[in-house]
Amino acid sequence: MCGLSAFVSSRPDPGPLDATFREAFAAALATLHHRGPDDTQIEFGDGFAFGFKRLAIIDREHSVQPLHYADRWTVVFNGEIYNYRELRTELIQQHNAVFATEGDSEVLAAAFHYWGTLHAARDAFGIKPLYMLETADGLYLGSERKALDPFAAPAGAALETESLAHYLTFQFVPDPMSLHRHIRRLPPGHRIIWTPGGGIRMHRWFRPSLRPLRVEPEDAFSKIREALTDSVRAHMHAHVPVGTFLSSGVDSSAIAALAVREKPDIHAFTAGFSAQGYSEIEIAQDTANQLGIRLTPTVVSDEDVLTHLPRIIQLLDDPIADPSLIPLFFLARTASQFVTVVLSGEGSDELFGGYTIYREPLSLGRVDRLPPGMKRGLKHLAEVLPEGVRGRSFLERGTTPIEQRYYGNARIFDPEEKARVMRFTSQPHTAITAPLYAETADVDDVASMQYVDLHTWLPGDILVKADRMSMAHSLELRVPFLDQRVYAAAAGLPTDLKLPPGVTTTKYALREAMKGIVPESVREAKKLGFPTPTRLWLRGQIGDWVDHLLSTSQAGDLIDLEYVRGLLAEHRAGGPDRSRKVWTVAMFCLWHAIAVEKSIVVDNPLLPARVPAPRQEPGLSHIYN
Repeated sequence: MCGLSAFVSSRPDPGPLDATFREAFAAALATLHHRGPDDTQIEFGDGFAFGFKRLAIIDREHSVQPLHYADRWTVVFNGEIYNYRELRTELIQQHNAVFATEGDSEVLAAAFHYWGTLHAARDAFGIKPLYMLETADGLYLGSERKALDPFAAPAGAALETESLAHYLTFQFVPDPMSLHRHIRRLPPGHRIIWTPGGGIRMHRWFRPSLRPLRVEPEDAFSKIREALTDSVRAHMHAHVPVGTFLSSGVDSSAIAALAVREKPDIHAFTAGFSAQGYSEIEIAQDTANQLGIRLTPTVVSDEDVLTHLPRIIQLLDDPIADPSLIPLFFLARTASQFVTVVLSGEGSDELFGGYTIYREPLSLGRVDRLPPGMKRGLKHLAEVLPEGVRGRSFLERGTTPIEQRYYGNARIFDPEEKARVMRFTSQPHTAITAPLYAETADVDDVASMQYVDLHTWLPGDILVKADRMSMAHSLELRVPFLDQRVYAAAAGLPTDLKLPPGVTTTKYALREAMKGIVPESVREAKKLGFPTPTRLWLRGQIGDWVDHLLSTSQAGDLIDLEYVRGLLAEHRAGGPDRSRKVWTVAMFCLWHAIAVEKSIVVDNPLLPARVPAPRQEPGLSHIYN
């Protein structure tokens, strides 16, 4: 993938952009160099600017952007069109379209010309980001928020407390918000048309949904197998080396097993921690051995975390408190030394029912089916039982509607805790989740939970960390599970083909579809996730660092940091596990120190002696109209 930025003036009769703006625009584009180090192009015209940082994957010698077509269209495009060759043939057959390159970007430009289409858009699931800033001067677009920051109010003066409140619940800032009041993300599956004086008109062109149908199991398994096979084959098309990530799970193992059929010498990569019990390397190595794949592991130490954490948070633009993004950073760094493109398993859990929490509605069914009066009585009983009494949590959850019980895959601070830690008032988290539950009123609770995650957790956490940690090392990460055919094969699965009664594993249909393809040791194994030793970190050297960060942060007007230091002290003394709550606040404080206080400079972070010098920015080539 690449990095883009754009500006269109709101003036009715704009002239050439002045030299000061051009310099500022070029400097802002330079912040995206990691997304595309192979080529830099900037085009300035009357009232507009297009900038592009290219990571050359297809048609490396040509397909330079900004790309022109038919003396009418100018395109900057960050993404991959995996069926562009079929579309190219269709355009030639229907319209005698002429092409000067062999790349997908020109096919997109030709589609603008011949078929008519949108002006700015984001992909269906949120695989790649697109930020927007509208000012009195015009509209700015960028692949990352840092490319828009120079044209917006300072982060501290424009900090959006509603976004912070949602971050404290979800551990990420949900679309379309950011921590900057004036900068927004275009939500997945949306497009915009902007006109000077007319503002932004936003339209939704795709909404993923899950509608369980009656299907024959073997037909469902066959469709999944065929769709994923075709998707992996398409995602492997590149004019550069392609590899694959491999963990202990069925998702990455399925992709690796299908990829090695297409490319027998494919290179796989995995990561784990030096802390005992927090590594999937052994399992991944066993899978690689069975598949006959070369595997390169990466071991992450506490020293690595302390050294690179400021850089990782800076890359995210807004903080994400998911600690699994840390090993992903190092995994991508290793892979980038060998390949330019890597396949990964994001999206499988949300589509096929891969999270263990999705079993909760099934286990709570006995309570949920009771008459309303009896449920109210049991709820009152749960409230008066002392905390820690066996059965209390089960009764609480069983008598609480799904809309109130399930926030999404992550739930850090509940409303009462959040009110205690925040020094401001805000909307409840239901401002995000309630509309999603309203859209799934006619499906079962499992499908509702998946739907919530498809629209929050997947684009807000999973895909953001995948994009930013890979792009940090100029590595293109591709996600075959988020292909339209794979999605279609998963969308109609009934719950009993995702989480059958009596089966302890998740993603049953996917596992059955992969029979004979994925090693049985992996296909039948329980989901582990990516285990991260956050609990241990906070009881060691990293905990010392976090305590210092909390004690010196200037974010105390937003969050009661002494209260959070108390949670950390309890945790370090062997009390209740407070690691997720403390880590969430600490990552915000780290972001605040970088973006607002400027007390931590990423090029000279907390441990400067161990940070490599940044790569030199190459000279920019300019095209002036």
